[in-house]
Amino acid sequence: MNVLFLGTGAGIPAKARNVTSIALQLLEERKAIWLFDCGEATQHQILHTPIKPRKIEKIFITHLHGDHIYGLPGLISSRSFQGGEDLLTIYGPKGLEEFVRTSLSVSQSHLTYPIEFVEIGEGTVFEDHQFQVIAKKLDHGIESYGYRVIEKDLPGALLVHKLEKLAIKPGPIYQKIKDGQQVELEDGKILDGKDFLGPSQKGRIITILGDTRYIAASVELALDADLLIHEATFSETDEQLAHDYYHSTTKQAAMVAKQSNAKKLILTHISSRYQSEVDLAKLEKEAQAVFPLSYLAADFMKIEIPKK
Repeated sequence: MNVLFLGTGAGIPAKARNVTSIALQLLEERKAIWLFDCGEATQHQILHTPIKPRKIEKIFITHLHGDHIYGLPGLISSRSFQGGEDLLTIYGPKGLEEFVRTSLSVSQSHLTYPIEFVEIGEGTVFEDHQFQVIAKKLDHGIESYGYRVIEKDLPGALLVHKLEKLAIKPGPIYQKIKDGQQVELEDGKILDGKDFLGPSQKGRIITILGDTRYIAASVELALDADLLIHEATFSETDEQLAHDYYHSTTKQAAMVAKQSNAKKLILTHISSRYQSEVDLAKLEKEAQAVFPLSYLAADFMKIEIPKK
């Protein structure tokens, strides 16, 4: 599991930063990629990565400002030309389906795969045996959401030494035991797979927030997260601008990380007013003064999220 930043800028594209898009790569877990937001030229950014568009299984949109959705029609259309056949599910606020379907209709784009829209509200927006995704409203003037991605606890490691003591040789039976199944040996003895597994591994939590002012909902979404991705459009010296435009400062993002007991904070959605190395270093230091494990995102930065 890892996070790959495809765009880390705010509002408009800049030379060093494209507009917002984040890929959560779940290739080991489910052979799939989840995209969070899809700003203009996201598919161009993907060309510089190993990501295959046909592997994108779900797209979660935080809100309907253009720098978060203008890349959708192009990416969706191109996916048809890149081997996409499997269902693509898109989650987001009301109005998202109308925007996408109108774009595809007017441009007479024909897809080779089915597409499904899920209009989100607060609460669980997706859940299966592996993951749960919870959404909460933020404070951005327009309807904007944050997402909490929870990996369900993983089975413990197979206790091979216990099987070896019973003279059970490696083979398909090992997988059945690892799955916690009951298996019958040749002598008729029944083994309970659960007796041959170590303690379960705690699942990981990733929180990805849309644009927002400082709000308690952000802390709730980020509680004990292994990784918190929070917008930091403005420096703390521009706090009034952040408030006026419904955004957060570096310091406010760090406060959310500290109050939520997150393990690591990545600052993204950086205003193009901060261009120089000095300015960017200042942004990172502002956050680190409050929450030491704070880092400034850059396009194509990859963050591994190891198993616990």
